[in-house]
Amino acid sequence: MKVLHAAAEVFPLVKTGGLADVLGALPQALIEEGADVRLVLPGLPAIKEGLQNRVLVRDVGALFGAGTVSLWLGRLGDSGISAYMVDAPFLYQRPGNPYLSADGSEWVDNAQRFALLGWVSAHLATGELDENWCPDVLHVHDWHAAMACAYIAANPAASVATVFTVHNLAYQGLFDLADFRLLGLPARLMTPTGLEFHGQFSFMKAGLTYADRVTTVSPSYAREMATEEFGCGLEGVIRARGADVSGILNGVDGEIWNPATDMGLASTYTASTIDGKAKCKASLQKSLGLRGDPKALLFCVVSRLTSQKGLDLVLSALPILLAEGAQLAVQGNGDAKLETAFKAAAVANPGRIAVRLGYDEAFAHQMIAGADAMLVPSRFEPCGLTQLYALRYGTVPVVRRVGGLSDTVVDTNAESLRNDQATGFHFGPATSEALAHAMKEAIRIFAQPMVWRQIMIRGMTQSFSWKEAARQYLALYEEAAKSVKIAFK
Repeated sequence: MKVLHAAAEVFPLVKTGGLADVLGALPQALIEEGADVRLVLPGLPAIKEGLQNRVLVRDVGALFGAGTVSLWLGRLGDSGISAYMVDAPFLYQRPGNPYLSADGSEWVDNAQRFALLGWVSAHLATGELDENWCPDVLHVHDWHAAMACAYIAANPAASVATVFTVHNLAYQGLFDLADFRLLGLPARLMTPTGLEFHGQFSFMKAGLTYADRVTTVSPSYAREMATEEFGCGLEGVIRARGADVSGILNGVDGEIWNPATDMGLASTYTASTIDGKAKCKASLQKSLGLRGDPKALLFCVVSRLTSQKGLDLVLSALPILLAEGAQLAVQGNGDAKLETAFKAAAVANPGRIAVRLGYDEAFAHQMIAGADAMLVPSRFEPCGLTQLYALRYGTVPVVRRVGGLSDTVVDTNAESLRNDQATGFHFGPATSEALAHAMKEAIRIFAQPMVWRQIMIRGMTQSFSWKEAARQYLALYEEAAKSVKIAFK
């Protein structure tokens, strides 16, 4: 089975969220299951620098406002995975975020930038750009690459199967109708049953409408996307796809996230040598200027600071956290108001609250290893990866009961403790009161060391492997490819 993945990010070269982690791990897991896998990525500066042993595949010409476009094939660093790079300096050679300018606004030519990624992906998938390799399945990730599905749908001769994965439905790639003419697609696609979306056109809708199969990153989120509460206006499109929509839970890269081998920690540890985690906590408290108190439950947040992630709820619940004698460590950046509020809380509560703005991958490992509990109070969460990392490191997640959070964390109660199934704490409504109640319950259980240890160890022994996810994707690819072959008979 030959599979081409199209995406805008890949860990460790370019990362703004969990999408990059998925593209850094899933292709490797598919290869280990016997698939022939390649990626196609935009020629962003870090990707261009990180693509090794690259050779020119095709000079494509001038497209989407770029004077020159060329396609290169190389290897992604130590992974050895083959990847195509769309080199279009006018569109991609820019500093900072792949999607945003320095002032936080979207690049004004994002429609062209990511239509080019979709166009090249589609033409690669149909064998027009590389005569030496043609995939059976094109797997497209999020809105950035989703227009590939529309380009394939516009070509009656295209017989490649397409799979589209939604990593976050809230980011849809919406653009002015006047820009549709730049895409080179037939006008018949610009209808309410096609790409048109409330007076704009939507890249996300291209994937949802035209892919042969649609997936998302957890079973619960697959169901939630079809509801008005979580569908972001696209719930009708998703419901119309019926059984074509499914959820496959993300995995964790066990080589990167492993407390037994993580040399960046103050002490490595395992589920059977878990006492080493106490050294990580003491080290984290010292480095952040928190009081060196092993009996204070240390909560952590490692996240983008946005309302989607529910971090305003954490701010509102701080009086309860402080009154209960707990501590809080935060790493992340995002909304300026949230950044300011967390910094102010740290200044007002020295030794109790510590904040590091920005994202540091190595320090994120130290945060997760050193904390006792991880706060993930998201208003919605397609899958979530930080709670999976927390489980691996014996850091007990406190999560809202939504999406992948509810699929991966077992709430602590009398029954789950009795059956040795508890791995964390749930709360329901997106309110500070509900979060505070869950935090107080965590603090209550933390005061019972043997029970807390049981929860930690159960979490560490959970298996969220990419191997299982890869097997599910391969089964889906076979199903999609079979349906396309039947359609073309």
